[in-house]
Amino acid sequence: MLSFIIAIFASYSALNLAAKISRSRGRTQKWWLVAGSCVMGSGVWSMHFVGMLAFHLNVPVNYDIPITLLSMLCSIVASFIAFQMLLSKGVNWGKFALSGFCMGSGIVAMHYTGMAAMRLPAEIIYDRSYWLLSAAIALAASYVALLLFLRFRDHTEVSWWKWASALIMGLAICGMHFTGMKAADFWCGNPNAIISTDAGEMNLLLLAGVTITTFFILMVSWGAMFFDRHVLEKMAYSDPLTGLPNRHDLNRLLGEGVDTSKETAVLFIDLDRFKTINDTLGHDIGDMLVQEVGRRLSGYLQQGQKVFRLGGDEFLVVAENCGQALAEELASGILEVVTRPFVLQGNELYITASIGISLAPKHGTDRASLLKTSDTAMYNAKNAGKNRYCVFDDDMDKRLLRRLELEKDMRGASERQEFYVVYQPKWDAQTDTPVGLEALMRWPHPKFGVVSPDEFIPIAEETGLIIPMTRWILEEACRQNKVWLDKGMPSMIVSVNVSVRLFESQHLLYMVEHALRTTGLPARYLELEITESTMLYDVPDMIRQLNELREIGVRISMDDFGSGYSSLGSLDQIPIDTIKIDQLFVRESDSPSKRAIVGAIIDMALKLHLELVAEGVETREQIDFLRASGCNVMQGYFYGKPMNIEQMDEWLLQNAGRPSGETLV
Repeated sequence: MLSFIIAIFASYSALNLAAKISRSRGRTQKWWLVAGSCVMGSGVWSMHFVGMLAFHLNVPVNYDIPITLLSMLCSIVASFIAFQMLLSKGVNWGKFALSGFCMGSGIVAMHYTGMAAMRLPAEIIYDRSYWLLSAAIALAASYVALLLFLRFRDHTEVSWWKWASALIMGLAICGMHFTGMKAADFWCGNPNAIISTDAGEMNLLLLAGVTITTFFILMVSWGAMFFDRHVLEKMAYSDPLTGLPNRHDLNRLLGEGVDTSKETAVLFIDLDRFKTINDTLGHDIGDMLVQEVGRRLSGYLQQGQKVFRLGGDEFLVVAENCGQALAEELASGILEVVTRPFVLQGNELYITASIGISLAPKHGTDRASLLKTSDTAMYNAKNAGKNRYCVFDDDMDKRLLRRLELEKDMRGASERQEFYVVYQPKWDAQTDTPVGLEALMRWPHPKFGVVSPDEFIPIAEETGLIIPMTRWILEEACRQNKVWLDKGMPSMIVSVNVSVRLFESQHLLYMVEHALRTTGLPARYLELEITESTMLYDVPDMIRQLNELREIGVRISMDDFGSGYSSLGSLDQIPIDTIKIDQLFVRESDSPSKRAIVGAIIDMALKLHLELVAEGVETREQIDFLRASGCNVMQGYFYGKPMNIEQMDEWLLQNAGRPSGETLV
């Protein structure tokens, strides 16, 4: 019975190690392969010799130690060869048959080499039929073992199927042993050698060998389980940077859905402007910030609330027994915790977070639904201004579907020629002449109608589609301006907005040169407009690219100045020609504070020898204020709305030589 138990336990241990052999790579895989082979081979060997210890012939029996060890080696080497041959994912029947034959031959060699190690005053004669039957059982047992090895090599979990398989393997191995013993007849030619032996007497050296081997099997199996539970599981289910549970642990928690008998809240947390910190202060500071945020979240949460790091700057909190009111209270607390200053290597950092909340079972019960709805709510919070939370509702889902459909349709919009360009004039109020045009893209969607640039441009930037779209509008604007120049219209500079993604692509100079070369437009009649947020990009590289563009004659202006991230610290280093005052200041120019800001921007631009353009001009009062402050070039509905080519042709004919002081239409 003991030999049978050892066979089962060795088989189960070998099946467990099969998964580790399959999942590991390189040197680690070799170690697990050796361990698995030793467990399988020594398990079969131990079973054999435990059976031999239970076998009594009433004659003195000893064992030759070298031959006994050789019998163990036969079993281990055979197991190693068989496992090695079956490591690859694509195992054909020929390789499987050869592996089974090697392992079966090793077991047969182990058994009969072990029998040859016996030293006794008797001769062993084998019955050929039983010998062949034992060899056949050994081969069958080997094929069963390898088949189960293939079946369970990708399964690390404990299962009844694995125990049942180990039982079958144990029966097969024991069957081979006892059939082999049945094949052996012992003939003693010396009656005086037959003695009366105590049934409990046994070979102490062999007993010590079997005990050590069994202890080895136990140690390897225990080590594998310890490694699984305390090392591999930690590696698999925890984030290496923060030590928090990771996405895999979240999948395990929500894999079968949440308990619908109680409310559960899922909070999707995304840090605002994290990329800016990474790009400006380096990834080391970014990693430290993520670690500190993880510590703060862990320390703030209470029992029944668990935080996960999904990757990058994204965290997720699962809170049990938490309705909407408690979820909103929890989100407010998290925002307060995150906005406290961080001091990292002498840098005092202030960040905010955007949080999306989904509730189970209201918004779903499975992992995919809860992640999708909380992610949607988080993006809604980010688009609403950041540093806030938002609870998911059905309208968000509709907006998400619209966004996905716009993204999908945008990919083919250029080929379908759905985009077109409109132009808004820039007017010099001092000379009363048009001095430039801003080219703006429009998209009349076949389903949604005219889509606002404020909606489709951010999508294009996120997906990278802004790059081919900018290439197209560059060529269109240059071509049309060349047409107007050839018609004898006033010489005007056409402006095209350029996203930071163009600087990141390193293709901007080539795209501009290609547009100018193919259309024949002189470079001095093209202007590229960048925004203050471009300053968040690698400033030295951006300056290099802007200098290259100015060297070929292209003008550069900074759009929406004063509305985004402050660029005052590097404004004197950035190679630009013009500053465009954001329309927010112009439209509220009746406010003393806004007037002061506009006056400061104009004064600074004049001292830096930069040209000025005021955006959003709609009234005569605004014009008078700007002119009195020193800004003469303006853009806005007072002088003309964005117009298509036909409307722009008519506008130019009407206003190119307009008498001074006349109101434009």
